[in-house]
Amino acid sequence: MTRGEQSRVEALEAEELELVFARFDLDDVWILGSRIVERARAAGHKITVDIRRQDVILFRAALPGSTPDQQHWVNGKSATTLRLERSTAILEAEFGVTGFDPDSIGWLPHGEYVISAGSVPVRVAGVGVVAAVTVSGLASAADHDLIIASMREHLVRQEPM
Repeated sequence: MTRGEQSRVEALEAEELELVFARFDLDDVWILGSRIVERARAAGHKITVDIRRQDVILFRAALPGSTPDQQHWVNGKSATTLRLERSTAILEAEFGVTGFDPDSIGWLPHGEYVISAGSVPVRVAGVGVVAAVTVSGLASAADHDLIIASMREHLVRQEPM
């Protein structure tokens, strides 16, 4: 692993440690999802936004110009994040560096799971991962960055319990 690759993985891991919520209720789901949509609209992005728990969609928005194919990406990315409790950006970086293909051993069957940046776990202090926030429609790193910027803003503005 090169120093640059190592630094990227370390930066992504630091993000996950930073982005821990005190709570994440349905009001928070709505506010965070809406915040992502607002940022995307302002930038003219044609994306799909999804926040879900295992098998329960809590928030979904498909912006004008988004495509049905983005649903496939959302499903696969969020399944990966919920199963492994890590952002798909971290997994993409780690697997890319090692050259490991989880599909090659049947571990994460292709089609059901997608390892492409753009899904981030929602962690609640003292609880763990409670949801996945997923965006599809931009370049993978841009999907990830949109989520991270929105989560940071939400954490700053989140009302105390």
